[in-house]
Formats: sequence, C-alpha cells, structure tokens
Amino acid sequence: MAKRRAVQADQPRLLAGGNPQVAKGDGDAVVQQWIAALPGWKQDVGRRLDAMIVAAVPDVCKAVRWNTPFYGLAGNGWFMGFHCLTKYIKVAIFQGAALNPVPPVSSKQPSVRYVHLTEAEAIDWQQLGDWALQASRLPGERLF
Repeated sequence: MAKRRAVQADQPRLLAGGNPQVAKGDGDAVVQQWIAALPGWKQDVGRRLDAMIVAAVPDVCKAVRWNTPFYGLAGNGWFMGFHCLTKYIKVAIFQGAALNPVPPVSSKQPSVRYVHLTEAEAIDWQQLGDWALQASRLPGERLF
C-alpha cells in the first residue's frame, strides 16, 4: 500500500478538466512532464503542439507557470501557451489579434486570441505553425 501511494504522489494531480498540476519551472523537461500527464487524446495533441511550436520557432524558450506551458523567446517575452479544459485544449496566442488571419476565438483582452483544439475536429497544424511563427516575431508578454 505504501508503494502505491508513493507512485501516485509522483504523478501530477489532474485539476478540473484534466489540466495537470505541475510545479512551476523553466525548460523543456517541465513542459514534457506536463504534457505526459495530459489525459487521453489530449496527450497526443499536446505532444504535437509542442513539436509544432519547436519546429516553427527552433530557439523557443519554455516554462510552466499556473499549470500552463508557455513559449517565448529570450529577451522578447512569451508569445503562446496552452491549457487543458474538459472538452478541448485552449491555445492562447498573446498578440493573436495582430496575426493574419486572426485566430478564431476572442478574449476579454483585446490583443489575445484563442484556438480550441478538440478530439472531434481536424486540426490545421500548418496554420497553427504559421501563427506560432508570426506570434514569435511580435513583442511578447512579460507574464512572470
């Protein structure tokens, strides 16, 4: 019984909607830990999303804060992040209103736009990669 509890304690706790609770940290390892804890189909989408961002922006910096992976460039701030919700993964593009075409989902913050990735709908990875590249070329957010 004690071993089982120890193993469970090592696993990130899933918060509402299946969002993994991972200690804040910088770098690829903590982002990969967060992605590995995603439930079901979201784990594959998280892996592909992470790989797509790295392919589009090879010198990207990564971090996890507030149980969310963030992507940015050193000295320029953060341009993108994503979060796991019950029915979709919410991709936040911090200067999304300046992109062409503008990502589909609006925010309370005028410059932020979202993309919701669901299990049932096809994902346009090429468009997401283009948005990541465009966003990386804009001034990023200084979130932390």
